[in-house]
Amino acid sequence: MSIKSMIETMGLEARKAARELRQFRRDRKDAALELMAGKLVDQKDAIVNENRKDLAGAREAGLSSAMIDRLTLNGPVIESMAAGLREVAALPDPVGEVTRMWTRPNGLQVGRVRIPLGVIGFIYESRPNVTVDAASLCLKSGNAVILKGGSEAIHSNLFLAGLLQEALEETGLPRKAIQLIPTTEREAVGILLRLEDLVDIIIPRGGEGLIRFVTAHSRIPVLKHYKGVCHVYVDRYADLTMAEEICFNAKVQRPGVCNAMETLLVHENIAAEFLPRMIERLQDAGVEVRGCPKTVALAPDVKPAVEADWPMEFLGLVLAIKTVSSMDEALDHIEQYGSNHTEAIVTDDYRRSRRFLTEVDSSVVLVNASTRFNDGNQLGLGAEIGINTSKLHAFGPMGLEELTTTKFIVYGQGQIRQ
Repeated sequence: MSIKSMIETMGLEARKAARELRQFRRDRKDAALELMAGKLVDQKDAIVNENRKDLAGAREAGLSSAMIDRLTLNGPVIESMAAGLREVAALPDPVGEVTRMWTRPNGLQVGRVRIPLGVIGFIYESRPNVTVDAASLCLKSGNAVILKGGSEAIHSNLFLAGLLQEALEETGLPRKAIQLIPTTEREAVGILLRLEDLVDIIIPRGGEGLIRFVTAHSRIPVLKHYKGVCHVYVDRYADLTMAEEICFNAKVQRPGVCNAMETLLVHENIAAEFLPRMIERLQDAGVEVRGCPKTVALAPDVKPAVEADWPMEFLGLVLAIKTVSSMDEALDHIEQYGSNHTEAIVTDDYRRSRRFLTEVDSSVVLVNASTRFNDGNQLGLGAEIGINTSKLHAFGPMGLEELTTTKFIVYGQGQIRQ
């Protein structure tokens, strides 16, 4: 069978499985998730053995230590994956929730009820644990999923997907509700992206290059974010001790992720008091600081920033700093260079915080808190399949509810339209 025929068959099977899933209530889905967790723990040694094949290939291919770290599955990681499955099982099921009901003058009762999206195509890189995360969220929200992982994790992903399918069968759910494309051929992604009659949504998760490729070639709606150019604005009325802790956490705690701060904006009225100490602490932590002329004047050992630094997602221990003359200038900078991902303000002024919340057009906007909180688990969603900055149909972290849509339901008593 050709790759095209194989993936088209997978699409047909996923469409059938998605229809079958509609009849199952929460208890059956949760039972499958709990069984999946048990299988991961029971098969821990076998999972590690398969993962070693991927790690050997990664080292032979010269992948970076950071990539190899993301690829590695060991006992603690597998236990964490199992715990994640149990956490998803414990979450409320959004499917079937009636979000609103009203009565029309003619007596018709009209409502809206949550339903699954249908078939989700999920394309991702490196991390084989994402196979389990994505599959669990799709199953709990009643969606069938076609997974396309990176070639570097093919052995791990195939084994994990097989365990998940076993759990589906053993709990009476359709095996084809979770499928993994079993080839490393690059053409497979392009074929998946053209299945507009079978796949409802594409969700890519990985680097900007992957996401732009998917967006450019997909005939199917794509939920995605390209990058996280996240800002923290330290206002003239900020508590500077609080601001220092927030900024340090936002940059240093985990610099290689999309919700890490990439640009720090500081009001000029407090810059002389705040920036030298802040910059020294950042540099002591290994951060390379690049600053505007006003910032360099306050800390001469800072590297002068260039225009290319402001829209840059560094994904590492590099930070751009700009001293601004007003809140208007800070808002203008975010509007020009931001990526609609995450922005934060540090201020004790309520009106200014409200203005920031209103005017900043990003998926998560925070007052007096680190940008690192733009995460489904941290925001109380339980888990997330990714972060969407394209606004349709969700904006921000995508948990179970964001993997559903609503349809209208109407109850009548024989009404006809005049």
